[in-house]
Amino acid sequence: MFAGRRPTNLGIQSSGQLAPCPSSPNCVNSKAQDAQHAIEPLNYKSTSKEAMANLKKVIENMEGAKIIEETDNYLYAEYKSKLMGFVDDVEFLLDTSTNTIQVRSASRLGKSDLGANRQRIEAIRAKLSGLS
Repeated sequence: MFAGRRPTNLGIQSSGQLAPCPSSPNCVNSKAQDAQHAIEPLNYKSTSKEAMANLKKVIENMEGAKIIEETDNYLYAEYKSKLMGFVDDVEFLLDTSTNTIQVRSASRLGKSDLGANRQRIEAIRAKLSGLS
């Protein structure tokens, strides 16, 4: 019902990073410098291949999640809310130089997400830590 259009700025940017957050508070990004949008990247201790496989497993088991695109170092999923059908775009980019997975989670519509994007990334972090 409130899916909105898929953004055109998804994917790995020419800078080699994920797109920055818009000024609205309904986005978190592990490369953001401001407190409103900043979130820690996901850390991993396994191989990069295992880290991405674990991430995929966690996402596939989350309600409303659908993986749209995946490569060896990038994963993009859409999360659809059960009640109104709002869609959030969530991206993950493997950074083997720091053993982290950079994250970006943004709502397509509206201004506030009531912390949903931040809560989602923290839930993913908790589930991943249970796998290592």
